[in-house]
Amino acid sequence: MISGETIVALSSGRLPAGVAIIRISGPRTRFVVETIAGSMVKARLATLRKLRALDKTVLDTGLVLFFPGPDSFTGDDVAEFQVHGGRAVVARVLETITGFEGVRHAEPGEFTRRAFLNGKLDLVETEALADLVNAETEAQRRFAVLNAEGVQSELYLGWRRRLIHARAMIEAEIDFADEDDVPGSVSDTVWSDVNVMIEEIDRHIAGFRAAEIIRDGFEVVILGAPNAGKSSLFNALARRDAAIVTDEPGTTRDILEVTLDVEGLRIRVIDTAGLRDTPGKIEAIGIEKARNRAGGANLVLLLEDMLNPVGIVGLPVEVPILKVGTKLDLLGGSQAAGSDQRYEIAISTRDGSGIAELLKHIADRASAQIGVPGDILPSRLRHVELLKETGSFLARAIARDIAVQELRAEELRLAADRLGRIVGAVDVEDMLDVIFSQFCIGK
Repeated sequence: MISGETIVALSSGRLPAGVAIIRISGPRTRFVVETIAGSMVKARLATLRKLRALDKTVLDTGLVLFFPGPDSFTGDDVAEFQVHGGRAVVARVLETITGFEGVRHAEPGEFTRRAFLNGKLDLVETEALADLVNAETEAQRRFAVLNAEGVQSELYLGWRRRLIHARAMIEAEIDFADEDDVPGSVSDTVWSDVNVMIEEIDRHIAGFRAAEIIRDGFEVVILGAPNAGKSSLFNALARRDAAIVTDEPGTTRDILEVTLDVEGLRIRVIDTAGLRDTPGKIEAIGIEKARNRAGGANLVLLLEDMLNPVGIVGLPVEVPILKVGTKLDLLGGSQAAGSDQRYEIAISTRDGSGIAELLKHIADRASAQIGVPGDILPSRLRHVELLKETGSFLARAIARDIAVQELRAEELRLAADRLGRIVGAVDVEDMLDVIFSQFCIGK
């Protein structure tokens, strides 16, 4: 498929830079390359050329690469100009290219959208590519690469193929029940496999929690009484003065957040207001926010001043809690606090004692919730919603009267349709704008 318009955009990072990559794709690509570079270059071979405007003035000297369709990223002809990364250079090259008739600036995600429309990627692989571009940690990168390679798509398409086969067998039994070459009954085999598939889908959906942690981060909320050392720990983890630290109780009144990369995992640490029974009006709002945020966390760090311990009531009951003793340096170090069984970890933000151990503990907790690296997990809420609909149709097919095979077959068709929507094997036009808007221009 050759797209009607030719599009161009800066595909590399923010300017200025050492090198800028300008990507062009569409039916006018070859003509643009021949005109700007002086003549056509060999396919897939980086060639050094002087790039000239239409009036023959030199724009820059850079590398030119040409990828003929359909064996290209988009499926159309694609070219890249690797030029010096100055703003003026890039602006002039883009101005020259868009001066050709039929060439325009690309919209966000338009190169990838063309790859999807030309059958180079399915929707799940497209979403994984967006995740790969946005990956900030090693765990996010591994997760995105796994899905971009098609492992997740193959799982969904495998389920879909099984459902299409099951439906075909049921309809064959309905239409040709009297024929000798049709098995006497396929129902037991078909519905047994459907039951297995329901269990497989349910287990897969349960993995979305782990996928959320990989993509959005493992949320750690710091709780404790005023002056327990919450903001000091927050600053120590952030490695900057992100929160105000004073001896006055109630200094922190709003939610503060910092994102860390700990052993390749995205960890979001939340500082909260100190919990006490007689707060002021504004402080009470902060305390309520703290309790609400802790209720949705993956882990709560309950800090307590080991010199002046103050108990906290009303802690979230469904969130794991790690009890941390603070101000270790004032007790003479780890040996002095080692016999105190009230705390799982003792720390000092003043001399850094216990901070590395705390981070290791947090990373271990996050890794335990994520599970085994390489597990196939649903990477989008869109996937989960369609998978739930798939499971619902399958459950209805199982529950229907066994004598009404036509209706049971229809439930299988609807289930297969929902799986097809995940990867884009059926009409998904209403979702495309949302998905491709997540990409940057040039991708």
